[in-house]
Amino acid sequence: MEGSIDYELVGLRVGLEVHQQLLTEQKMFCRCPAGLYTKHHDGVILRHMRPTLSELGEYDGTALMEFKTKKNIVYLLHKSNVCTYEMDDTPPFIVNRRAIDIAIEQCLMLGCDVVDEIHIARKQYLDGSIPTGFQRTAIVGVNGRLPFRGRELTIIQVSVEEDSCREVQDRGHLAVWRTDRLGMPLIETVTGPELRTPEEVEEAILLIGRVGRSTGHVRVGMGASRQDVNVSVRGGQRVEIKGVPQARRARQLVHTEAVRQVELLRMRDELHRRGFKQPSDVGVEHIDITTLVAGFHLDSLRRENWETFVEAEEMRPGMELAEGPFSVRAIRLPGLAGTVGRACQPGRTFAHELAGRVRVIATLDQPPILLHSDDWPEYPGAGEELQEIRQAASCTSDVALVVVWGVEADTVTAAKEIHLRYTEATQGVPHETRQALSDGCTDFERILPGPDRMYPDTDSPAQLVTRERVQKLQVDLPEPPWRRELRYSAAGVSTETTHFLIRRGGARFVDHIVEDTGFDLRRACLFFGEELKGLRRSSLAVDKITENRWRELFEHIQKRPVLWEARRHLVEGLVDEPKLSVEELIAKDHLGEAPEGWHDEVAEALRVATDRGLEDSRLIDTVMGQTMSVLRGRVPAVRVVHEIHELQARKKENG
Repeated sequence: MEGSIDYELVGLRVGLEVHQQLLTEQKMFCRCPAGLYTKHHDGVILRHMRPTLSELGEYDGTALMEFKTKKNIVYLLHKSNVCTYEMDDTPPFIVNRRAIDIAIEQCLMLGCDVVDEIHIARKQYLDGSIPTGFQRTAIVGVNGRLPFRGRELTIIQVSVEEDSCREVQDRGHLAVWRTDRLGMPLIETVTGPELRTPEEVEEAILLIGRVGRSTGHVRVGMGASRQDVNVSVRGGQRVEIKGVPQARRARQLVHTEAVRQVELLRMRDELHRRGFKQPSDVGVEHIDITTLVAGFHLDSLRRENWETFVEAEEMRPGMELAEGPFSVRAIRLPGLAGTVGRACQPGRTFAHELAGRVRVIATLDQPPILLHSDDWPEYPGAGEELQEIRQAASCTSDVALVVVWGVEADTVTAAKEIHLRYTEATQGVPHETRQALSDGCTDFERILPGPDRMYPDTDSPAQLVTRERVQKLQVDLPEPPWRRELRYSAAGVSTETTHFLIRRGGARFVDHIVEDTGFDLRRACLFFGEELKGLRRSSLAVDKITENRWRELFEHIQKRPVLWEARRHLVEGLVDEPKLSVEELIAKDHLGEAPEGWHDEVAEALRVATDRGLEDSRLIDTVMGQTMSVLRGRVPAVRVVHEIHELQARKKENG
C-alpha cells in the first residue's frame, strides 16, 4: 500500500458498524414489500430539511451543518413499494415482528444479552436520505463476544433499523433520492474499537457477514451489506468511513485514513510551531475579485466559462443552483503559506480537505472546486496573474491564497468553511464522517453526529421480548460459522470454499444433503462450492433446480457411486427435463450399470491407440477419452484404467 506506516506504533484502532438487510417480505414500519427495486417512478416530492431541538434543548452539530447546505431534496416514488408512511404522512405501523426475530438470532449467534423490551428511537438525518429527517432504530442485544484470531472481539450492540433511500444525484443544491430501498429492515452489528490492522478489519467484516448469512435470513448481493468503519490513531479522533460496500475495500481505506490522521497530527504540530495553537489564532479574510480576473487566461475564473458550465450541466436557479450573481472570491490565509499543499493522503493534500468542505457545505462542486497558491495551475501568464491576485488581496510571502468561484452567496459560505477547517486543523483530526472513494482515499461527507441526534420515538410502543420467544429462536439456531469452518476443515475442505458456501447460503443445504443421504461432506462441499460455479458460468440454469431434486440426485449417487462421474450430465438433465425424476433420467441414458461387452470396447480402443504408436500417459489418456464418453456413469473410471493396465500386462506376458 502507498504510504508505509507502522500500525502498532501509531496506535491504530478500528471499530465496525456492519449493516445487513434482512430477508423479510415487508418493510420495517409499514406493510410495503421489501426488496422490490424499481428503475422508474410515478411520483415526485420536493422537501427542505430543518433541524429540531433534542430533549435537552440542543441542536445536533451534523443537523446544523446539513441545514447550511440549503439543499433541495427530491424523492422519486413508485406506488409499488412506498406508501404514506415513508413520506411521514402516516404514523408507523407496529414494528415488523419477523425483523425483530432475525435480529434476536444475530444476538444469540454473537452471545449478546437480549433486551427485555425493545424501545424505538429516532436518529436524526438531515442529508435527505430519509424523508422524515430521522431513522427509526432500536437496540436488540448488547455485550456480545465474537471468536476472532485466537481472541474475542467485543460486540457492543446489535440494533434493528430501517434502511435509507438510494442516492440518484447530488449536484449543487439538489439531491435526488429513490425510495424503493427506504424502510427495508436491516441489522447493525457494532464492534468495539479493537481491530489493529487493515487486514483484521477486512477479516472481521467478512466474519460478521458470515454470522448473519449462516441464518439464511439476510439478503445477499450488491448493496445488501454495507459497513461503516470507525478509525483513529493515537492522538487523533474517531473518523467514520461511511458505507463501505465491500470488505476488501476496507483494507485500503483504513490504511489511507491512518496515514491521513498521522499527517493531520503533523500538520497540527506545524501550525503550533507557527503560533496557531488555538482556533482563535487563525485569521482568514476574503475579497471579491470577479472584475480583476475577468480578462485572465485562466478559463475557470471567467464568468462566460461558468455560464457555459452551468448550461452544460443543466443547473437550474433555485434547484441545483443558488440564486444570485457570479463571483470569484480570494481567501487570504495569513501565516499559512505552504500548508495548503501539505500531503494528507496518498496523492492528496490539505487542499483536498478544504475542497471537500466547500463541495459539501458550500455546494460548489464544479471542477476543480478551488485553486490555491501552493500549487497554482501552469499556463501562459500564470505567474503574473497569480501575483495580481496576491497584490489585490494584500498577500505577503507568508500568506496562503485560496480562490473559489460560483454563486456569490456560496463563495462566502466557502470562505467560512475554509476558515473553520483551518481552526479544526489546530486541534489535529476533526470528528468527521467521510465517504469512501474508489481509489482507496476518502472525502468529507459530514460532521460526525453526536448524542443530541437521538431521542425516543413517541409513535412506537415498546415491544416486550419474552424468554419463551428467545428460547424458541435458540432451538432453531444454525451452527456458528467458526464451528462449521473447523468441521469442514477437518474434512479437507478449503477455507475459501467454506466461506463461499456460508456467504451464499449453501453450507446449511450441504449439511442437510450429507445428513439425509450419508454423502461425503468434502465431495458435497466441492460440488456446491466449486463445480456449481462453473456450471453457472456455462449458462446452465442450475438455480432452477429445487432442493428436493438435489436431494434426490445425491440419494441415487450415494446408492450407486458410479453416477458421481456422470453428475454434470445428470445436472443438465435436471435443468432440461424438469418433469422427469432422477430415476427416469438415469434409466433413459442407461446409467448406473456396466454395459455388456465393455471390456471388449476398452480392448479395441487400446489396440487402435497402440497401432498409432502412442505410449505411456498419452496412450492411456486417448483410450480413456474414447471409452469414457460411453462408459461414464456406468463403469468407474478407476476400473477402466485398471482394465487398460491388465490388458497391457497380458500383452507383455504373451510376447
